[in-house]
Amino acid sequence: MSNVFYRNPAHRYPTGMRGEGVYLYDSAGKQYLDGSGGAAVSCLGHGHPVVIEAIKAQLDKLVYAHTAFFTNEPQERLAEQLAGRFGDDGARVYFLSGGSEANETAIKIARQYWLARGHDKKHVVISRSQSYHGNTLGALSASGNLGRRKIFAPLLHDWPKTEPCYEYRHRQPDESPEQYGERAAKTLEETILAAGPDNVSAFLAETVVGATLGAVPPVPGYFRAIREICDRYDVLLMLDEVMAGCGRSGTYFAFKQDDVQPDIVTVAKGLGGGYQAVGATIVQQHVHDAIVERFGAFEHGHTYIGHATSCATALAVASVIDNEKLLDNVQFISSSLLDGLGTALAEHPNVGDIRGRGLLLGIELVTDRDT
Repeated sequence: MSNVFYRNPAHRYPTGMRGEGVYLYDSAGKQYLDGSGGAAVSCLGHGHPVVIEAIKAQLDKLVYAHTAFFTNEPQERLAEQLAGRFGDDGARVYFLSGGSEANETAIKIARQYWLARGHDKKHVVISRSQSYHGNTLGALSASGNLGRRKIFAPLLHDWPKTEPCYEYRHRQPDESPEQYGERAAKTLEETILAAGPDNVSAFLAETVVGATLGAVPPVPGYFRAIREICDRYDVLLMLDEVMAGCGRSGTYFAFKQDDVQPDIVTVAKGLGGGYQAVGATIVQQHVHDAIVERFGAFEHGHTYIGHATSCATALAVASVIDNEKLLDNVQFISSSLLDGLGTALAEHPNVGDIRGRGLLLGIELVTDRDT
């Protein structure tokens, strides 16, 4: 008998012993192709020597020092790098242990920001149906994944959901993609007005919808329209790039392909590539400054925020992405893969849609393509 509280106690799990490149090996020596990189995490594969050596080097210097008393060099360097990639050199980066924490933190930052601005009623976070933002209570409240919410419904905020930008299912035959994007964005405005603009703090959306819809990208112009609506009603735009970010979509941040700048973006998964648990909430300077000027500090924190070894790991992962030109490779392979999938599956009676961005791709299987 094991004392582990497993994800699925009825399942008999093999014991993973080692990883090498794209393969995992169990205690019996059986080889597994890690085709999904775990939960879309292991973007560099297993055992990359540059990352392993960076972890070892950091362990020899400083493993952990609580951020109530110290900063650390890897945290400072990684924050500067992410702010530059984000497109705001004055941006601030809050480091955490994963994606759920990053989105939970974003929700709390938005609340404290509006308190700092004197808008005490702003607390509602609008998100989209068929979305997923994490398993902590705030992040799950913002998620439209009904299966994950059901058991915990009494614990969750009943925040409103607007419709996703889901071209395959929702675009009408007489609409262009751009016209559909305008119509889909309009549902956010309607939801804000129904909730009352004075009550709405933020709109949270996955730039490319991952786990719940299966690699659904926005149509051209959708997020520009969303940005305009958020600005019109004093609502922060928060983009969840926990799955789509850190290069998986072909640019370091997926939103860079949408000609839009969010107030807050969250990343995790590919940030540490599975080598350490690390996530980040990145905020524009004006959001940070409003909180600090009014309150002096953000009323939040976890034991392992700004963890030196995790941040050193993320720096090493980013260096591999840059030095091995992996973003260019993602774009090249994506184009080839989409062409190949289209050729192979275009006439398959159960393939309704082939879509995605970069190497965050999905194939939607249907019973009847005509209906």
